[in-house]
Amino acid sequence: MRALLESLYRKARRQPAHSFACPPGIIRTQSPTAFFMFGFRKNENAAPSGGWLDRLRKGLSSTRRQLGDQLSGLFRRGQRIDEAFYEDLETALLTADVGVAATATLIDTLRETARREKLSEGEQLRSTLRDALFALLQPAAVPLDPGAQRPFVIMLAGVNGAGKTTSIGKLAHYFQASGHSVLLAAGDTFRAAAREQLTAWGERNNVTVISQASGDAAAVIFDAVNAAQARGTDIVLADTAGRLPTQLHLMDELKKIRRVIDKALPGAPHEVLLVLDANNGQNALAQVRAFDAALGVTGLVLTKLDGTAKGGVVAAIAYERTGGRALPIRFIGVGEGMEDLRPFDAGAFVDALLGHPEDPQ
Repeated sequence: MRALLESLYRKARRQPAHSFACPPGIIRTQSPTAFFMFGFRKNENAAPSGGWLDRLRKGLSSTRRQLGDQLSGLFRRGQRIDEAFYEDLETALLTADVGVAATATLIDTLRETARREKLSEGEQLRSTLRDALFALLQPAAVPLDPGAQRPFVIMLAGVNGAGKTTSIGKLAHYFQASGHSVLLAAGDTFRAAAREQLTAWGERNNVTVISQASGDAAAVIFDAVNAAQARGTDIVLADTAGRLPTQLHLMDELKKIRRVIDKALPGAPHEVLLVLDANNGQNALAQVRAFDAALGVTGLVLTKLDGTAKGGVVAAIAYERTGGRALPIRFIGVGEGMEDLRPFDAGAFVDALLGHPEDPQ
């Protein structure tokens, strides 16, 4: 194979430059093998194959396999509804990281339905579980609407490695596709590669990135908000450095950043998004409580659902009440592609996790 590639390459090289046009998407290189084997550029902005539900199903496949294997035995024809049934269902839900409180609520709903309708077989409760899970998730499925405010300032926070910077890049793509102009603020001044990473996302999305080689994060975001006002930009996405909730001095810095944004534009930030890594499981709940206490979180972004078999954590988070209110899950991420971060849809999530009611059982 290598000999054939080299032969073709030498043949192409012998042609005059004006008679050999490099085809679109081909990178010229001095390496015969690399010319053919690695020459095709990947279109980073090309729409991935399949619709969102297909990608969501694929992203939740690990959770669906684990949970589905256990539920298929419980909801089969002839399976008696007894205490052992409910105990096994509880184990299945807890294993998928649905959480103690959410699991108890779901099982209470199934118990009440079985008692009221005098059901005797597990198969009869399959649709009840779907409906109960949807009812639990639906209040959290509140889309983020920038409204008429210009610029609409979104501040993102989270622990190290949650995926804030990558989420900002994907959110920029999402808002652009929705017809909004976007500006990015490189407010993560702690991590050496953060500015370069956000700049790369800016180039991919063809949006401006406001950054400083060094300096105060609040000052960077202050400049970005002022620049957005001067340019008439629709949306500002402000990155911040990752930090643990136990790092009190760093949490205090987040509070300072919020105050500075409000000084640049009274009433801003208009949205404070907490980015959560789904692989953190129940620890994500502790993060929600800590960051909300410091910042007044207004929405959540749940990332990396494709990398865990515990996607049930979405239910645990949706059930969580902070300050007497349920926090909206604005977006969920199920992959590395530009299109793999989308608004949370409770119905689509339940379909991807448990299967559609019309799917063969």
